Amino acid sequence: MMGIATRAPSSAHVPLRSPPSRAYRMAMPVHVPDPDWTVERALALPDDGNRHEVLDGELFVTPSPSWGHQAVLDALYARVREHVRAHRLGWTRWSPADIVLSPRRLLQPDLFVVPWRDGGPPRAWSEVTSLLLAVEVLSPSTARADRHRKRLIYQSEGVPEYWIVDSDARLVERWRPGDERPEILHDALVWLPAPGIAPLSIDLPALFDDAAR
Repeated sequence: MMGIATRAPSSAHVPLRSPPSRAYRMAMPVHVPDPDWTVERALALPDDGNRHEVLDGELFVTPSPSWGHQAVLDALYARVREHVRAHRLGWTRWSPADIVLSPRRLLQPDLFVVPWRDGGPPRAWSEVTSLLLAVEVLSPSTARADRHRKRLIYQSEGVPEYWIVDSDARLVERWRPGDERPEILHDALVWLPAPGIAPLSIDLPALFDDAAR
C-alpha cells in the first residue's frame, strides 16, 4: 500500500500513494493484454499454482503470496471468522477461490465472507453469488489492481465493505459502495455487518504485531 509521512486520524480521508512495500515481496503478476477473457475461458486454464482473475474481461495471473502476506491474512482471518460464526453472519474463507460475479468478472479475494443463507453453506463456488466482505492484503505487485480495478468491481457489485490492508503503513483502507475516497483506519477497525448485533472491533496495532511474531 502506501507510506504516510505523518500519522492521520484513525478514520480520516487522506490522499493515497503506493511506494514499494518492504514486508511483502512477491513475484510480479502477469497481465495478459487481451480484452476478451471470460470466466469460462479462465476456468479452463490448467492448474499452474497461480491465481487467475478476470477483471472486466482482462486476465490477471498472480503468483503465490509471501509468508508475511499470509501471516497478516491469518491474523485477520481468526478475528473475522470468530465474529461471523458467533452471529451466524455467513462463512469466512480465503483464496484460492473462484468468485464469479459476472461472465467477465472472476475474483480471488485474499479473505472474504459469504453471507448467511438458510439452506446451509455453499457446496460449490458457483453457488457464491454475493459477498458480505472482501479483503485484500497489499503487495507491491498487486497494489494498483487492488486499489483500482478490484475496488471498482466490488463497489459496482454492491459488496458492503472492501478492506485493503497495508502492512507497511499498519493501516486499513475501508471502501463502501458509493465512496470516492477510502476511510483510513490506524487504531481500530469497527465492523457492523448487520443491525442489532455487537460490532466487531479489531485492534489494528495488535493485529500487525501478531502477524509479525
